[in-house]
Amino acid sequence: MSIKKLPDNVIKLIAAGEVIDSLTAVVRELVENSLDAKASRIVISLYPDSWSLQVADNGEGMEEEDLLMAIQPHTTSKINSTDDLTKIQTLGFRGEALHSIAQLADLNITSRVKDSCGWEIITHQTEIIKCYPKAIAVGTIIHVSNLFANIPLRRQLNPCFKKQLKSIQILISDLALCHPQVTWQLLVDDRVILAISGNNYLKKIFPQLLKTVKYSDLEEREIKINTPNENNISILNLIIGLPDRISRPRNDWVRIGVNGRVVKCPELESAIYSSFHRTLERDRYPIIFLHLQTSPQQIDWNRHPAKAEIYLDNIEFWQENIKQNIEQIFKLTDNNISARFENKKLENIFKVAENRTIYNVDNSSQTIAENKNGLGLIELQVISQARNTYIIAEYSHGIWLIEQHIAHERILYEQLKNQWKIVSIDNPIILNNLRKKQVENLANLSLEIESFGEDLWAIRSIPQALLNRDDCLDALIELSWGGDIDSAQVSIACRTAIRNGKKLTISEMQTIVNEWKITKNPHTCPHGRPIYLSLEESSLYRFFRRHWVLGKSHGITEK
Repeated sequence: MSIKKLPDNVIKLIAAGEVIDSLTAVVRELVENSLDAKASRIVISLYPDSWSLQVADNGEGMEEEDLLMAIQPHTTSKINSTDDLTKIQTLGFRGEALHSIAQLADLNITSRVKDSCGWEIITHQTEIIKCYPKAIAVGTIIHVSNLFANIPLRRQLNPCFKKQLKSIQILISDLALCHPQVTWQLLVDDRVILAISGNNYLKKIFPQLLKTVKYSDLEEREIKINTPNENNISILNLIIGLPDRISRPRNDWVRIGVNGRVVKCPELESAIYSSFHRTLERDRYPIIFLHLQTSPQQIDWNRHPAKAEIYLDNIEFWQENIKQNIEQIFKLTDNNISARFENKKLENIFKVAENRTIYNVDNSSQTIAENKNGLGLIELQVISQARNTYIIAEYSHGIWLIEQHIAHERILYEQLKNQWKIVSIDNPIILNNLRKKQVENLANLSLEIESFGEDLWAIRSIPQALLNRDDCLDALIELSWGGDIDSAQVSIACRTAIRNGKKLTISEMQTIVNEWKITKNPHTCPHGRPIYLSLEESSLYRFFRRHWVLGKSHGITEK
């Protein structure tokens, strides 16, 4: 018999279990048991009118003796001693799930292990009414009926079924991301509501959960990391919606999983948001799922009744690793470039130039571009300029159109971030008719500002990037409406960057492209606008209907 009652000293150290107060809580407890039983297929059936549900899986199953013990309090096969609390490797470990549910509903549990007879038990308020052999495939089926019949008030206080269904769908989505090897089905009154099949590929799950997401919008990585103070390897799985292709209007798709369960971890969330800073448009949020599989000794699951919050050791180490790996995904390498637009009409690619101001590209910064060696970045060779706005560059698999203004804006913004400096000026700049908030904003930027008479203010220090600028006064007025250094840096980068409508030489354009390639976030400008349009060779062949020629060139013949 593998299920045993926990010793009293272990029970006293376990945090209180989650209260079974809804259909969602019941589903959570049962599907976590299915996953611990190594199920590869889980079917959840809901019958809201009768307050009933069923969870069926093809896991390892339970023997007759285990079934009889399973509904008793603090009985489990997952831990045995206090030492096990520090190295939990399963989703459940408290041994209270079935007992808590049995107190609130009638249970019908059928289960079978391999090479053995199946068994079924029927319970009423934790008492076993029947136990008999039953023909069943390997796995377990748990039918819960008359939920909360003995506590009518709890039924009344439950949210409407529509809200509970949404909560259950989110629960299944989270678990599907953490366990891509599992096939899921959710039915309501025998009608399929949600079906997820990952086939062990995390990237295949996202388009099933978010219908607007395409494979080409996502970038996936599996990184092996030496665990701090441990003699083993941790695995960090990252799947990211590239910021120039897809984002969300709400911050509802930043998910963090740790050892098989989605959790709340504000420290890791802050690292993610920091990595996406100034890559998305205003009021847009990233799509990202991060799953850390690490040593159980690194995690304290016994923090929260629902196990939704954890203590993670070496949190700063993991924050830094997350930032570094997201930054690596953003780099423009052959491994993370795929066709962004396929079979699209190209008539409107070239837009009319927006502005025709003058700016001189600094060719002396070629030394920065030389540092690209060894980074594995793609080779982009500038061949022309279109509409005095778009840089046309080719590489081994196609052609890119790069918008010169926002590409240069990204370069300047990151340079400003790294080299922000306030310098004094010999002749003060006089501003007038500033509001109190504008004066405060300029002071918050560490600029030296003082009253110079009625409705006049003298600026005696400015950002170094504004030196020798003809429009410095206008730039300062613009900065006075900002309020923080980051906004100021974006504003300066935008104002300083080369304007659309400026004719550039091949050398000047190559300089911009080389510097832009090595920025941390080359996909979008600081305002979140996409910088480049990728016209992949394969897409061009499809557009011009040259599939047969492409096949012949690769030694493929039509049958």
